[in-house]
Amino acid sequence: MTPQPSPAATNNTLEAGPATAAPVGRFARLPQLAGRSFLPLGLFARLPLAMLTVGTLTLVTSVSSSYAIGGTAAGAVGIGSALGAPMLGALADRRGQRPVLLVAAVLNTLAVVSLIVAATTMGEAGGFPVFVLATAFLAGASCPQVGPLARVRWMALASRGVPADNNRDLDTALSYESTADEVTFVLGPALVGILASLLAPWLPLALAAAMTITLVPAFASHPTHRSVPISRRSAGSGSAAQEPAAKKLPPAVILPVVAMVCMGTFFGSTQAALSAFSAGFGGSELAGLLYAAMGLSSAAAALSVAYWPRRFSLPLRWMVSAFAMAALAVLLLLPTSLGAMVAVLLVLGLPVGPVMVTVFSVGGMVAPARRLGTVMTALASGIVAGTALGSSIGGQLAQTSGYAAAFIVPVAAALALALLGAAAAVGLRPKDPGATDAPRTAA
Repeated sequence: MTPQPSPAATNNTLEAGPATAAPVGRFARLPQLAGRSFLPLGLFARLPLAMLTVGTLTLVTSVSSSYAIGGTAAGAVGIGSALGAPMLGALADRRGQRPVLLVAAVLNTLAVVSLIVAATTMGEAGGFPVFVLATAFLAGASCPQVGPLARVRWMALASRGVPADNNRDLDTALSYESTADEVTFVLGPALVGILASLLAPWLPLALAAAMTITLVPAFASHPTHRSVPISRRSAGSGSAAQEPAAKKLPPAVILPVVAMVCMGTFFGSTQAALSAFSAGFGGSELAGLLYAAMGLSSAAAALSVAYWPRRFSLPLRWMVSAFAMAALAVLLLLPTSLGAMVAVLLVLGLPVGPVMVTVFSVGGMVAPARRLGTVMTALASGIVAGTALGSSIGGQLAQTSGYAAAFIVPVAAALALALLGAAAAVGLRPKDPGATDAPRTAA
C-alpha cells in the first residue's frame, strides 16, 4: 500500500496532530490544518454541481418550450450523478484524488459544452432530444465530486490516531462542509435564475463549465491531496491476504447510505410539496425562496455541531436530531400563509444540518480507512437518488391529493432517519485508533 505522507508533506498544515491543537477558535483551526486556500477552493469548486441540474432544467425547458423535456433532462443529470459519483470515489481511493479529479474536470467540461450545443441545436431543429438526454447524463456522471472528496481530506488531516467520535477538529471540519453544501445549493440555483433571466439561458451552464475547468484542477492539485492514503497495494508490499480487507466494504456502511437516501427523500418531497403550496400564492417559483429558508437555518445549525459536548455520541446525535426532524416536519401541515410557512421552515432546518454532519461522520467511522472516497461519494449519491425519489412521490401526491398529502412524505422520511439512528446507536461503536484498514464498527 502507498504509505501516508507525514504532515510536513502538506503545505500550510500543522506539524503536530489534532491532540496538540493551538489555543484558537474551533473554525480557526481549519486553515491551520489544510491551508488558507483550501477553504475557498473547496467551496467554489463544488458550485458547478449545484448549478448543473437547475441549469439543465432551465436551458432545455427554454429551448424546447416543454417542462416535460426539461424535467427529463434534469432527471438524466441526477441519474448520471447518482451512478457516477461512487465510481469516481472508488477510482480516487485506488488512484489518488488528483488524477481522478483532473480527468473528471476535463470530461465534465466537454460534456457540459456538448449539452449546451445539443440543447441549442434541438431548439433550432426540434425532434426527440436523444443527444440532449445523453449529454445530460454524461454531465452528471462526470461531475467532479468535490464535496465528498473534501470530506475525505479533512478526515485524513484531522483524524491521525483519533477516533471519529472523539475528535473536535473532525466535527468542526464536517460542520463546515455541511454548511458549505447548504450555501452552494442555495447560491447555485439563485445564480442560475439570475443569469438565465437577465442574460441568456445557456450562460449558467457555460459559467459552470468555466468554473469546473479552472477551480477543480486547482482543488485537485492542492497539497492536501497528499494526506489521503491510496488503497492500491505497492508491488511486493504486504501479503495477498491483506488486500481484500482494503477492498471490501463492511455491511455497516449500508446504514449511513440508506440514511442519506432518506435525507434526499426528505429534501425532494419537501421541494415538491412547497411547489404545490406556493402555487396558491402567486406561483410555484416561490418554492425556491421558501426552501432557501430551511437551507439557511440548516447551515447555521450545522456549524453549531462543532461545539456539541463529547458525551453526545454520534449515534445519539443522529437519533435525537432525526426524531426532532420528524416531530417538526409535522408542522408543515399547519401553515396557511407564506409567512407562517417561512417560520416553520426556519425551525425545521435546525435539526437538518446536525443530521447531515452526523451521518457523514458515522460514514467515516464505519468505512475502512482506504475506502473513504468510495463511502463519501456513495453518501452523496444517496442524497441525489433520494431527492429524485422524494420529488417523484411528493409530486404525485401533490398532483392527486394536494400539498398536505405531499408533506406527509418528509415526515415519513425523517421518521425513517430516526429509526436508522436508533439502529446505529445499538449496533455501532468507534474503531480502535490503532487499526488502519479494518472496518470501524463491531456491528
